[in-house]
This record gives sequence, structure tokens and C-alpha cells, in this order.
Amino acid sequence: MTKKIAVLPGDGIGPEIVAEAIKVLELLNAKMGLGLVFEYGLIGGAAYDVQGTPFPEQTLALAKQADAVLFGAVGGSKWESLDISLRPEKGLLGLRAELQLFSNLRPAILYPQLVHASTLKPDVVAGLDIMIVRELTGGIYFGQPRGVRVLANGERQGFNTLVYSESEIRRIAHSAFQTAQKRSCRLCSVDKANVLECTELWREVVTDIGKQYPDVQLSHMYVDNAAMQLVRAPKQFDVIVTTNMFGDILSDTAAMLTGSIGMLPSASLDADNKGMYEPIHGSAPDIAGKGIANPLATILSAAMMLRYTFNNGEAAECIEKAVNNALDANIRTADIYSEGMQKVNTTQMGDAVVTALKEAK
Repeated sequence: MTKKIAVLPGDGIGPEIVAEAIKVLELLNAKMGLGLVFEYGLIGGAAYDVQGTPFPEQTLALAKQADAVLFGAVGGSKWESLDISLRPEKGLLGLRAELQLFSNLRPAILYPQLVHASTLKPDVVAGLDIMIVRELTGGIYFGQPRGVRVLANGERQGFNTLVYSESEIRRIAHSAFQTAQKRSCRLCSVDKANVLECTELWREVVTDIGKQYPDVQLSHMYVDNAAMQLVRAPKQFDVIVTTNMFGDILSDTAAMLTGSIGMLPSASLDADNKGMYEPIHGSAPDIAGKGIANPLATILSAAMMLRYTFNNGEAAECIEKAVNNALDANIRTADIYSEGMQKVNTTQMGDAVVTALKEAK
């Protein structure tokens, strides 16, 4: 059975890292007969340059028709002077909203080979394995009204609206509890209920949903404390569920515990597990075209795609083991390099994973 993947490389290092993930998927496709078919589209700044919009109708149609989306990154200084409605990030936000990708799974796993790449002490981070479940289509990033207005005294004022409906909170809570059930049955809900009424409702609804999952141990934490605890004692967490903006911030914090943001994949899922898969890092325009970006987060995102959308854990594990074997061989891109290792470029790291796949029995 054919499985159609919409490939949206985007901007900056996006095309470089996506190319390596496709290389890995193509080998696995041939080796295991996965039936994967790839179709490419434009998004972000790359789309604006060609079609005058960061989110072309053709791209939306392609994504809707596909079974899954493999996404690179969007954005860069080249487009910062554009009106906010035309900036590359609008393509990504639009795609998430149109496909109703409300549940964002962001694992933060520290590979044992990279313990010393973390800026934290090894005993603090060794064995780290956290899953952050971020609500992705609501909250302050999408709330209305928003904008910049001029007050009566002539002063400009920027404003955004943080809003969550009960149904939005319920569906992300169910996703988080079900994720926790597949792990160690511990879930921490992060909010700012002592200050924000919106997240006071969040806490009430998550607590109510928790009654349906008596096997899951539910706890609550304010976001400022959660940020501190991620740095102080990160292994106290297993699954974290939180709002769109808080999840954006906390997942980047968790990324650095693992040694490099270039190691962390993500999955954004709808109610039927159709998903968009992307590394959590940005477009990194400062290193675009230099061939030094780490493609492993994108390759691991492809593994998540096989597991969550295509329900093929065996194929996903093949990729994850190949990444692990490449690290065992002391092959490193610059972001995770340390003395005595073999420093390689983007393409060579992809080749190392491909080689590991070929050598796997």
C-alpha cells in the first residue's frame, strides 16, 4: 500500500537536513518495502520568494492529500522586514492549524554517548528521557484579537490574547494521559494558574480528565518552577503536558539538557495520528549552506513518522538503532563534537546512518 509523504524542506538548513532524512527513508523503503512515495512542496520564505506567500494553496492541498508531512524549517533574516502576515513562520502556523495538528510530541532523550556534550553534570542528565506534550493549535500564538494599535495619547501598544476552550484542553489532556500510559504512567501538567485565569481553567480540566486515567499519577507545576526544575533535576519528569507557548519554551530548554538541539525530533499529530514531523530547531540561517548542520533530529523525526502515523515500530527502531550505532562509531557533527571524535559534515552524518542501516542484520 502506497504511503504518500509531503516533503517541505523550507528555508535555511531545512533543505540540507531533510535531504539526509530522505536518504535514510529511501534506503529503508527499498530494504523493507514500506511503500513510501515522496512529493515536494514549497513553504515559508522559499515559497514567498516564488509565489509571494509563505503558505501557497498548492502546499496546503499537497499536505492534506498526504498521509504524513516531513518538514524542515522556516524563517531567516532575509524575510524579517516583511509584514508579519507574509513572514515564513505564517506558513508553519497555517499548516498546523489547517491540518488540526493539536498534539505536539517532543522527546528529550540523552544518548549515553553524548552525556558529556550536555552543559549539566553527567549525574544530573545521564539517562534523561522526557516527553513534552505541547498543545499546538491554540493559546496565545493563535488567539484573537491581536496586533499593534495606537492609543489616544499616540503611544503604540502591542497586544495578544491567550485563550483556550475547554474542548481544546480536554483533547490535549487525553493525548498526554495516553502518552503517559505508554511510558511510566507519570504526567506533570504545567501552567500558570496562580496568575492566568486561562491556565486556571487548564488545571481544572486536566484534573477532571485525570479521573479517567486512574493508573496515571498526575501532578501540577507552575511554568517558572518547571523551567527551574528542568535544569536542577530534570529526571524527576517523565511526561509533561502544557500550553503552546510554555511548551515551545520548555522543550527548547529540555533540548539543551541533551547536549544539542540538533538531536531532538518532534511529531505533531491530529486526532487520527496523521502527523507532521520536524526537528525542533529552527532554520539556523547563520550556518545554512555550510554543510555543518546536524541532520539527526530530522532523521529521528522520520523514525517518529514511521512509528506514530504508519504504526511501524520495527522500521522506526531500525532508524533509531542506526543513529545509535553511528554515535557509537564516534561520528559527530560540530554541535556534538568533542576531542578525539571524528568530525563530519551534514552529508557525512547522513551517510553514517545509511551505512549503519546497511550493516544491520
